[in-house]
Amino acid sequence: MRRDEPIKAQKILILGGTAEARALAEELERQGHAVTTSLAGRTIDPVLPVGAIRIGGFGGAEGLAAYLCQEGFDRFIDATHPFARRISENAIKASAISGVPLEQRLRPRWQKQPGDQWKTVPSIEAAAEALPGGATVFLALGRQYIDAFTGRSDCRFLIRMVDPPEAPLAFADHALVLGKPSSDPDREADLFTAHGVTHLVCRNSGGPAGYAKIIAARRLALPVIMIERD
Repeated sequence: MRRDEPIKAQKILILGGTAEARALAEELERQGHAVTTSLAGRTIDPVLPVGAIRIGGFGGAEGLAAYLCQEGFDRFIDATHPFARRISENAIKASAISGVPLEQRLRPRWQKQPGDQWKTVPSIEAAAEALPGGATVFLALGRQYIDAFTGRSDCRFLIRMVDPPEAPLAFADHALVLGKPSSDPDREADLFTAHGVTHLVCRNSGGPAGYAKIIAARRLALPVIMIERD
């Protein structure tokens, strides 16, 4: 194709929910493509990207494949969270079933820097076991990943959620902070200091959006229990 030839408009599905997915939707819309972004629907008031929006699950790989075919998508892009394993696995299967080409966008992992005190673990359960007794722990995890820590009655937890929980949390000792993570390391450090946080637990999600807490932990010399990807 010559450089002066226009890009052929396509109908594209983005499996989103991340800042990268929102930026991608905007970029593709500018190029003239018809973009639909699929969101899981876990957040009450999500930041919506440009273009059409679909909220909710598909019913597994077969349901996703059927949706791709019924709606006539030319291709789809997996720009979900790096730890959203199930939807990514379903996307691969759905592409094989439907024949609709799949592109996967995966953030690079965060890399340990001088001053970081990371203990890397392979799972949420291993992170819960790695905490020392008496720790005050900031859980930088989604609400669906915190149950593994409820048995650690010897620790105190600071839990941040975007939306308030539908039922009381089953922790012996915890405080709740509502809101999205700050992009300012100073604000994250102030939060940790105000609550006497001694340990941070997070997943190696990569990307700039959640990195402020890593910088804050480095500045405060806090140990980080880092859950690595498979």
